[in-house]
Amino acid sequence: MPPSRRAPPAPSAAPHEPRLARVAALVADPSRARMLAFLLSGEYASAGELARTASVGAATASAHLARLVDAGLLVCEPRGRHRYFRIADADVAHALEALAMVAERSSHDRAWSAPARLRLREARCCYGHLAGRRGVALLDRLLGLGWLTDAPDGYALTDAGVAGLARLGFDAATLRASASHRIAYPCLDWSERRDHLAGKLASGLLSHFIERGWLRRIGSERALALTPPGRQALARLVSID
Repeated sequence: MPPSRRAPPAPSAAPHEPRLARVAALVADPSRARMLAFLLSGEYASAGELARTASVGAATASAHLARLVDAGLLVCEPRGRHRYFRIADADVAHALEALAMVAERSSHDRAWSAPARLRLREARCCYGHLAGRRGVALLDRLLGLGWLTDAPDGYALTDAGVAGLARLGFDAATLRASASHRIAYPCLDWSERRDHLAGKLASGLLSHFIERGWLRRIGSERALALTPPGRQALARLVSID
């Protein structure tokens, strides 16, 4: 009696493509990468501004932006006849900053010594909080002064911190009382490769510093400049040796 034959194995299904592959392909396009980098400040920008940033026409920019929104990297807010875009959330912003650090591992010092990047390295807006050398200094001082202390989910604002920030006109007590989750946490800095401060406290402080005229935006860049009144008011917190 002839031996029974086994049925041939069914062809294996195509391997699952990780979502990472799709996102990486989107970010890899130079025009889309320029748009995403421009939006890392955390603010909204119009489709026209992003088209100029990427050096593409309006139709091409719209196609790029539609793909970024569809992938969940950007959100769009229509206002009248115009559409405005921003980074979808802090997770996306942190992922983009991390990608930038990986991309520049072999040329970090050379890249950040270029004149065009010195302003960004000094101080910049990173999704609504202060980054760069002065952002790293801010976190160091808040911890060194005992205004922040380590907590399981990041940092906790101490009573000394509430009092110290009140002297700068910042209402940290209300912020601490109303926070439903972590108020502050570390964020690895793109240029410094050390942590700067992120979270609701960081966003509130940056807004306060700009409203007081202690920091000012440099044109449409992410870069920020410390003003003469800011040097005096923030001498303890953001000075650089």
